Amino acid sequence: MATVLIVDDDAAMREALAEVARDLGHDPRPAGSGREALELLDLHVADAVLLDLRMPGMDGLEVLRLIRARPQPPPVAVLTAHATATNTIEAMRLGAFDHLTKPIGREDLARVLQRMIAGAALRPLSDAAMPQDRLIGSSEAMRQVQKTIGMLADSDATVLVTGETGTGKELVARAIHDHGHRGRGPFVAVNCAAIPAELLESELFGHVRGAFTGAASDRFGAFREADRGTVFLDEIGDMDLAMQAKILRALQERVVTPVGGKPAAVEVRVIAATHQDLPQRVRQGKFREDLFYRLHVVPIHLPPLRERIADIVPLAEHFLSCCGGKQLSADAAARLLRHNWPGNVRELQNTMERAAVLMRGAVINVADLGFIGEAQTTGDSLDWPDEDLPTALARLEEMLIRRALLRSGGNRAEAARTLNIHRQLLYAKIRRYGLEVSDDRTQDVRQTDAGGR
Repeated sequence: MATVLIVDDDAAMREALAEVARDLGHDPRPAGSGREALELLDLHVADAVLLDLRMPGMDGLEVLRLIRARPQPPPVAVLTAHATATNTIEAMRLGAFDHLTKPIGREDLARVLQRMIAGAALRPLSDAAMPQDRLIGSSEAMRQVQKTIGMLADSDATVLVTGETGTGKELVARAIHDHGHRGRGPFVAVNCAAIPAELLESELFGHVRGAFTGAASDRFGAFREADRGTVFLDEIGDMDLAMQAKILRALQERVVTPVGGKPAAVEVRVIAATHQDLPQRVRQGKFREDLFYRLHVVPIHLPPLRERIADIVPLAEHFLSCCGGKQLSADAAARLLRHNWPGNVRELQNTMERAAVLMRGAVINVADLGFIGEAQTTGDSLDWPDEDLPTALARLEEMLIRRALLRSGGNRAEAARTLNIHRQLLYAKIRRYGLEVSDDRTQDVRQTDAGGR
């Protein structure tokens, strides 16, 4: 029998988690706050910790830091009803065993407890300021990407990010840099496909004055400019073979040679990205096999937007919020879900920015999106999130309730009418999903509801 410390300020959630732990044969120890949890750890050894992220006073990330700073810290699974890229990455970077989204199914909880209690390896603590949240998305695919970023951010391992054009590969590279120990250093991005081959060597490694016609002064180049930071080589799959050999040498020896100059040591992390199928290009003789394996230390694949439809509406609303805060109608949201998005996130961003600029109204409707006669996907052809039905339905229900509350200005009576459910049922679901204190836009729900009763 294992001792499981359950840390959550919601008494109902604590009891529900404790009941599952007891049914699985474990000994649950509930704590209603971070400080109470730390006091219990001073008195008793815990085999595993289930830790809520959002708590008054000391939040879950701070509690996680303090637990991981202990000489023999127990494994910690962070739980939250409001997963973001930042809190997922930070939790994993700080050493969380896993990062789970509420509501959590019994089988999922049983699996994570089993793995934690089995004594899986944990990562050491490291401190860094929390970067801005850049990666929007809560689909299972994006959460796996965020978890991977958190686990590798503090290493210096070379990373290869793959995915179609417009999926956000540079954002992944920046998140790895921002969340890691190199985050205070420079981040230098080079699009290898956008620079002529005869100039790429100078762009990457620099040159000395007079090395060629037009070289009027010395230039450092991306690798030396990124010293003690990160160099991001975008579209490396389009690089010619001669340049690939020079990149391989730089990766192996951590030395670059400016055009016309002498070798210079560099201390950088390399993250590469491509939309190409590199194994296929290796077979075709268009990409060096030794360079592929040197880059393919930690691979991260970004699925196309059509395969992570749970991210489409949150991304659209995020882009609108950056363009004056216009709202998206329910019909327009449904239309976005039916679009194939061949241009991926970049196309969605352009669509939202165009609609926000050209439409004078406060609400974006279907006609404002500008889709004309293009191919569409149907609901049956979409790759839905890989979740069991109760979890997927609960996620959808929470999203609809959150949107209704936001659009009603926090008035629950109006939100209940919009959702066509009884007001008391809405109250229960608000408590269930923790929407009373969800974020800056909905934290005043209780106060603004007073006029709607």
